[in-house]
Amino acid sequence: MGDVPHDLRELIDTLRLTPLEAAGMYRGSQVHTYFQRTFGGQVLAQALLAAARTVEQENRSANSLHAYFVRPATTSEPIDYRVERLRDGGSFSTRQVTGYQRDQAVFVLSASFHVDEPGLDHGVAAPTDVPSPADCPPITTIMDERFGPLPLWHEWDCLDVRFAGDSTSGDAARPGAPDAWMRVWVKTQDTLPPHTPPRAHQAVLAYLSDLSLLSVSALPHEIAFISNRVQTASIDHAMWFHRPCRADRWLLYDMVSPNAHASLGFSSGRLFQDGALVASCCQEGLVRVVDDRPILT
Repeated sequence: MGDVPHDLRELIDTLRLTPLEAAGMYRGSQVHTYFQRTFGGQVLAQALLAAARTVEQENRSANSLHAYFVRPATTSEPIDYRVERLRDGGSFSTRQVTGYQRDQAVFVLSASFHVDEPGLDHGVAAPTDVPSPADCPPITTIMDERFGPLPLWHEWDCLDVRFAGDSTSGDAARPGAPDAWMRVWVKTQDTLPPHTPPRAHQAVLAYLSDLSLLSVSALPHEIAFISNRVQTASIDHAMWFHRPCRADRWLLYDMVSPNAHASLGFSSGRLFQDGALVASCCQEGLVRVVDDRPILT
């Protein structure tokens, strides 16, 4: 078991899969962490890579994934992923992946892979009222200012994340802005090799998509998302990959939370690169206000 990924090499080690004897079975590595549960983005990325291992057509990349976090996955033991081949058609391949710990399902993912083919093409434009990454502070600086310096803010140092504003900051009153929104710039700290396959870039996108999405649902409320007053857990996560992109070049992650009710928060996000929409995602999770609870449990 290694440490949380602080650079690209450690991120690659974290997402590395080991084939098991049984066909379609892979073991994902774990890392030492301050959290009691495995980071959801890690499970998403590992499961997506496991599914991709069974798609022999190299020209097929993921076009979507839909996942459920069934049980908390402990960080003390690896996750074994079983891939079922549901369909291989002329242009689509469909896979279902189940993650197991102690013979219990902790995670389920369905993924679709599609060959890149010509067709209709349009996409919403990227927001223009966003400061450049160079003008945005690291997200760790913002977390230190808001909640105090804690080691857990450095759990994802393999990513360069820059805070570009949210609905609690000075530009919260911009016209037409939703009540709960956050924008960050994000990429890997280091450059991936030039010939890294698109599926690997997609796995990193899945990893980083879970970083801050659910927390947006707490922004309109007088609570700290990571505190002893809130119990949180991801329930499901869906993602659509619209266009090829590189995970080692700046991506604008534009997130909103249109709803929170009955201790469930819902958020959606759009990822842009060079002004083009490259991916969309949605997540619902438990956001339960409690009287007192040990932090990170």
